[in-house]
Amino acid sequence: MARNTLLRTLIIVVVGLLLLALLLYGGQRKRLFRESRTSLYTLVTITVVTRSETRAREAIDAAYRELERVGKLLNFYAPDSELSRINRNAGVAAVKVSAETLAVIEKAVHAAEATKGGFDVTVGPLVRLWDFKEKKIPSREAIAAAMDLVGYRHIVVDPGASTVYLDKQGVQIDLGGIIKGYAADRAAAVLRDHGIDDGIVAVAGDIRLFGRQPDGRPWHIGIQHPRAADDDTALLATVHLDDGAISTSGDYQRYFFADGVRYHHLLNPTTGYPQDLCRSVTVIAPSAAATDAFATGIFIMGPQQGIAALERLGMDGVIVDKDGEVLMTKGIRDKVKLLDTP
Repeated sequence: MARNTLLRTLIIVVVGLLLLALLLYGGQRKRLFRESRTSLYTLVTITVVTRSETRAREAIDAAYRELERVGKLLNFYAPDSELSRINRNAGVAAVKVSAETLAVIEKAVHAAEATKGGFDVTVGPLVRLWDFKEKKIPSREAIAAAMDLVGYRHIVVDPGASTVYLDKQGVQIDLGGIIKGYAADRAAAVLRDHGIDDGIVAVAGDIRLFGRQPDGRPWHIGIQHPRAADDDTALLATVHLDDGAISTSGDYQRYFFADGVRYHHLLNPTTGYPQDLCRSVTVIAPSAAATDAFATGIFIMGPQQGIAALERLGMDGVIVDKDGEVLMTKGIRDKVKLLDTP
């Protein structure tokens, strides 16, 4: 008898708690909460979907803290970062690094190998020669000298010892081409750890998203038109995604004209000059670290080789070639809606 009474009491308590939960949360619809801040030297926007504003703020704050942590860990300019220690010891000694730093550098080397050197985190000496603000083209001699210090094959990674060694003095690793995507991945993971099931982390043009919009629809992500006549809000297409990442690299982001030629910031590491085979490349993959790196690498490879590489790697993409023709991988065609043609 006492056992039955206890059971009835437990049932009443459970039902009561369920009713209380319904009263507290049942009437609250999921809402969008969005906040933009400067992080990693760029504009970052984090969007979450939840019923609780408190949960949203706590999760967003935690995600921004994670972005700052990643930025400090892999900072090219901070003298006490692991990356700076690797660069200071180029041609001298291997440097033991954390598992996280090792993993990011391994991702960068993989992207370099998969794009035949199109993506290269040692390209810094070339990048620093080109002044897009002053619209100056470096001399052939300066480019040749800089290229002597460029080449991802100078990076020697020893996973067993957790070390990274640059085998030539003067060679440097700059993870600027992958860090934003990697940081977006980490921030998205932190959001999920804080109970967020749907959200977007946009670190400049590198976007990591998961879940869906409040009404249950997939996220609609715009792909910028590469020839939008100075209108950076004009779209080439939209793509519907509910989980994964998307990044775009284009010749319209930083450029100048000289003698009728467009010079932009996406440099071919094997020539030292801007690559002119594409107008823009958008890559879609499970991680933003991958899309960040491969958007650049595929741009350098060019449209035909680029589409073939994406198909081989199991990634999706939208490429606008130098003449304005739009190419897509097979797996993304039913998710992309073209709004205009370049």
